[in-house]
Parts: sequence; structure tokens; C-alpha cells
Amino acid sequence: MIEVKIYKDIPIPGRWRQFNRQFRQHKGAMLGLFFLLIILIASVFAPIIAPYDPAEQFPEFLRKPPAWTDDGNREFIFGTDDLGRDVFSRIIYGSQLSLGLSAVVVFIAAIFGILLGAIAGLSRGFIEFSILRLMDIILAVPSLLLAIVIIAIIGPGLPNAIYAVAIVLIPHFVRIVRASIKEEMNKDYVVAARLDGANKARLFTHSILPNILPPLIVQVSLAFSTAIIDIAALGFLGLGAQPPNPEWGTILSQSRDYIQLAPWTVTIPGVAILITVLSINLVGDGLRDALDPKDGS
Repeated sequence: MIEVKIYKDIPIPGRWRQFNRQFRQHKGAMLGLFFLLIILIASVFAPIIAPYDPAEQFPEFLRKPPAWTDDGNREFIFGTDDLGRDVFSRIIYGSQLSLGLSAVVVFIAAIFGILLGAIAGLSRGFIEFSILRLMDIILAVPSLLLAIVIIAIIGPGLPNAIYAVAIVLIPHFVRIVRASIKEEMNKDYVVAARLDGANKARLFTHSILPNILPPLIVQVSLAFSTAIIDIAALGFLGLGAQPPNPEWGTILSQSRDYIQLAPWTVTIPGVAILITVLSINLVGDGLRDALDPKDGS
């Protein structure tokens, strides 16, 4: 017996394939991902890529211009600073430090933000009110200013800078998680889980959390770029990483007095921060478009 198909089978792409297609169609996100991968590879393989140690000094090559200028030296691609240290090596090692610190900051902020957001979203009355008002107080102050105030209280230094930046990022995660939970609570799958006897912890971890991951992923990418800027700003002000650590903000702080004599020592770290933050933001925009459930294209 021959089976005759009247309707043509149309394969429905899976969730990952839909996301991959949507993300690839975002040209800005692909460009940002390309540069971000280059920066990540450079930070991971810094000891191999960097030609010199970031603290190594060459007294005979003080403030040497980049290699592409008339007075440049091919041994120093981006030139040297006022102490004769290779700027290229310091930027490469600085990416390792800046990206690593930002990852730690975002991890801490995400863990506490998701926890507090879940408590606020699943609770009512005084607990929810207290958490939301505390987050409102934190959000009322500009993030960098609040980080400076926190460091002024607990003292300068790299660990304290990490805690300060993480604190100012927590409210963004709390707001997103709490709003997402409130939106999901009235849906059928959550009502079914509640009728099945699931407690609040199991309800959040097994039912709600997997369905609110898209906005959380986007928020992580945006928080990552904010963390890089704030850590660099604190380093520039002398409140974060301290010399001789080759953190990008600290490099800018050490070079600002020589902006006229050696402008490349300020321009190149600034461009590195700009490209990194811009790349992360472009990837974040692509993730937002690809993970948006309302986008049916």
C-alpha cells in the first residue's frame, strides 16, 4: 500500500536553531562578537601574545612612539610609556585583569540579585516592600558615585572596588527577576506546579527560572560592560587597582600627566576600553533581539 502525503511536511526549527538564525542576522552583534572573541583570546593567551612582561622597563626607550610613526621602533608596536614599559604588553595583560574582574563582579551581582529578586517576587507585604525600597535607594544614586561612596566607607583597594561595583549592579537584576516572576505567576504551568504542591523554592528553580533566562542573559551582557567602565573609572581615580597592576583605568591614570608628551599612552588604553564596551553592547543588543519571544520573524 502506497502512502500518499497530501500536505508537505515543514520542519519546525528548534529553539537553539531559531536563536542562532536570529543572532546571525544581526550584523552589529556579529561584528561585536568578532572583536569580543579577539579580546578574550588575547586575555587568555596574554603570556604568549605579549612580547614583554608588563612591568619590564627599557630605560633607553622612554616614551617611544608607536611603531607606525617616524620615530617609532618595531620592537614596541604601541610604543612605550614614561617608564619605558611596552604599552602593547600592558594592554594585553590589562585585558586579562579588566575582563576577569568584571566577570567576578557580574557573577556576584547576578547571584545576589537573582536571590533577592526571587524573594521579592515570591513574597508579599513587608519583605517585598523592604527589598524594593532598598533597591530604589541604590538606583537613585548614579552607579559610579555610589561606588565611590562605598569605597570611601570601606577603604580603597581592588577587593573593595569589586564589592562596590557589584553592589551598584544588584538592583538591576532584582528588578528584572521580580518583574519576570510577577509576569509568570499567573501562567498555566506555574499554576499547575503550585497545585501539584511545589514550594516556593522548587517553583522558582524548576518552573520559573528556566523561562526567565532570556532577560537575565541580556542583563548579564549589559552589566558586564557597566562593570568594565566602573572598574576602569575607579582605577583611574586611584580607588581600584593600584600600580603597577596593568589595569586599563590604572594605565590611564598613570599616563594622564604625559598626554601632551606621549598621547599614545592615553589614547590606546582608552580605545581598548571603548572597543571592548562597544563590542559587549552590540552582542547584548543581538541577544535581546534573538531571545525576544515577541519577535516572530
